[in-house]
Amino acid sequence: MSATPREQRLIHGPVLPVLVTLALPNMLAMSAAAAVSIAETAYVGALGREALAAMAVVFPFAMLMQTLSGGAMGGAIASAISRALGAGDVDGAHALAWHATVVCLTAGFGFALLFVCAGPLLYRLLGAHDAVLDEAVRYSATLFVGAPAIWLGNAWVSVVRGSGDMRTPSLTILATTLLQVALGASLGLGLGPFPRWGMVGVALGQVLAYAVAALGLAAYLRSDAPRVRLLWRGVALRRAVFAPILRVGLLAALSPLQNILTILVITGLISRLGVDALAGYGIGARLEFLLIPIAFGVGVATVPMVGMAIGGGLVERARRVAWTGAVLAAALVGTIGIVVCAWPALWPSLFTREPGVAAYAQQFMRYAGPGFAFYGLALALYFASQGAGRVLGVVLGASVRLAVVALGGWWLSALQAPAWSYFALVSAAMVAYGAFNALAVWLSRWEPAGAVSAAPRLRPTA
Repeated sequence: MSATPREQRLIHGPVLPVLVTLALPNMLAMSAAAAVSIAETAYVGALGREALAAMAVVFPFAMLMQTLSGGAMGGAIASAISRALGAGDVDGAHALAWHATVVCLTAGFGFALLFVCAGPLLYRLLGAHDAVLDEAVRYSATLFVGAPAIWLGNAWVSVVRGSGDMRTPSLTILATTLLQVALGASLGLGLGPFPRWGMVGVALGQVLAYAVAALGLAAYLRSDAPRVRLLWRGVALRRAVFAPILRVGLLAALSPLQNILTILVITGLISRLGVDALAGYGIGARLEFLLIPIAFGVGVATVPMVGMAIGGGLVERARRVAWTGAVLAAALVGTIGIVVCAWPALWPSLFTREPGVAAYAQQFMRYAGPGFAFYGLALALYFASQGAGRVLGVVLGASVRLAVVALGGWWLSALQAPAWSYFALVSAAMVAYGAFNALAVWLSRWEPAGAVSAAPRLRPTA
């Protein structure tokens, strides 16, 4: 089947204009997601410092679920579909969509089981006790029971992105975030006719919003509108069709796992300094996590461009897309770092009036902000490498970051160093992460990829 005009533009159009056109809807949608995170932290702050501290220990695992489902596995799904379309294998792309659904549904149930059973132990290891632990367990249990809906929603968003359509996923994300903040605030704080369920209500707002999004995306992908459809009649589950998703997705998953472990190491160290330090770091770490959606907005736009170029045998174009996206992401995220470093009270003032909490959060802004640009660079190159199906180097970059934090944190802990030194270590680890990923992509060999191996032929009916 011949390429659509959209696919022709992604494969042959001018790199920067096409990239910006694809990235802009993602940036707007991710900005809405960032606003939800800001609003969520604000109304959790209204529930008290114990609620803020509880969110600080659960939030890394919640973001792990998002980065695995929407970033690692989601990027692998979009990459596999875009490479299939670049090679002209539309039947293979349909098959990949169904196999991606199976992968993510399985992962969603696995995530739910893991955190419902092991969540309390993990939060204790991070320093949560008494009221903080109780709040964390209630929040976590509700959130992770809804993990299958979150995984499915992110999987189907990635299927649509793989075809080069950024508008539909962005509108879906925008609607989901608006619904999440409305439900989360109402159920958490007891606004209007709703009961005040505290942290349980905050989590339930997110679960319900993603369930609605998943149902809407399922209906869309079953219709005749999208380029890649969710068909299951005539599509047998085959190892050869799982392979292009899992080969990239499982290896790519090591990167967010290591990134989350990096945050957990710092969280565990900071928790020893008291509740104020932990809550203040939670506010700072939330800003760090918000850099992921911003870099994601640019990075995910490179995935179909790189993937279709690789599928079409245009390796040099794929590399040009990767570097253009990396520079753009570094500039955007780096600007945020400059702003919060220059005005460190700006971000914490949105969430707390506790002077002790605010002081620690401001220290984070001053010392971690200078490393943000390198973080954006590293994440954009991570997504571009997914598009090429070559992620080993950028996964090792996350290992370097983790090693810097683990070894540096051990040394600082032995010295009984103050909190600011740990925040400076966070910045140094970001610099190492960005520099290593840039070197890894520069040295890696990208090769053309063909159609999906052994993809079944589809019958016209769904």
